[in-house]
Amino acid sequence: MDDIDKKIMQLLQHNARMSISQISKEVSMSQPSVKERIIKLEEKNIISGYTTVFNLRDLNRGTTTFILLKTEHCQEIVDFCKDAREVTDLFRISGEYNYLIKVQTASIEELAEFQDSLIKLGPSKSHISLKSILEHRVLL
Repeated sequence: MDDIDKKIMQLLQHNARMSISQISKEVSMSQPSVKERIIKLEEKNIISGYTTVFNLRDLNRGTTTFILLKTEHCQEIVDFCKDAREVTDLFRISGEYNYLIKVQTASIEELAEFQDSLIKLGPSKSHISLKSILEHRVLL
């Protein structure tokens, strides 16, 4: 992976719908060369997919909460989170707690209902996000 590949990836991370034509202009390469580089990055699984970022506030899911959970019911928590529409991310972590759950709800009341259903799996601590400072940060 060279600097051109990194520039292509950076452009795609900013806008996954950017055309090959526009990318080729940005990196001063021919369209076929850019397309070939993107295909190689996909084949190597360096680019593993393309995504859309939604404005969750406009979708009435604007309350972001991070929940630390301590449980011995690992598969149950994975299954629970897969089925819970409020859960956007689930991480296995080290330390006193063994899971970090990111939850998007419409309100504090909806969050409370979610936590009530989670309580059977183990003790937890919730941290409501007041403001997003760095989100979807470009890594390159």
